[in-house]
Amino acid sequence: MAQEHSSPAARHGDRVHPGESAVADPIRLLAIRDTPLSVDEVFGAVGDDAAGGTALFVGTVRDHDGGADVAALGYSAHPTAEAELRRVAEKVAADFPVRALAAVHRIGDLAIGDLAVVVAVSCPHRAEAFAACRRLIDDLKAEVPIWKHQTYADGSDGWVGV
Repeated sequence: MAQEHSSPAARHGDRVHPGESAVADPIRLLAIRDTPLSVDEVFGAVGDDAAGGTALFVGTVRDHDGGADVAALGYSAHPTAEAELRRVAEKVAADFPVRALAAVHRIGDLAIGDLAVVVAVSCPHRAEAFAACRRLIDDLKAEVPIWKHQTYADGSDGWVGV
């Protein structure tokens, strides 16, 4: 599941200043991967000279959930997850004046503190960037078929998101 979409050539083109509208294809990076994530990679992917605001969200593996101590965690994804991630990204890009957008989610076994998801959005202004980034992570969590299997400190386990 390591297909990625990136169009860095669009980073400094497609300027439209009067109405500060979005670019034709602002999706710079989308991936579901089983290797460690990089905040720098995602942040770098959404660089755009016409953007006045960039919002970034980093989701990390925490050591507890629902009042229970988490010892280990693994993510798995349905084969349609990348297509659903693209659909979510396209919807966010259509609803906001997005200059650039990126989202990566980790699958496989993760340790406490590991990066699980990194999303970023650049827009003409900060309020738009915050709103678009919030929608991107919220819709990713709600609509992209990625599931979390947690093992708790007491030896029990459970699935989240199924």
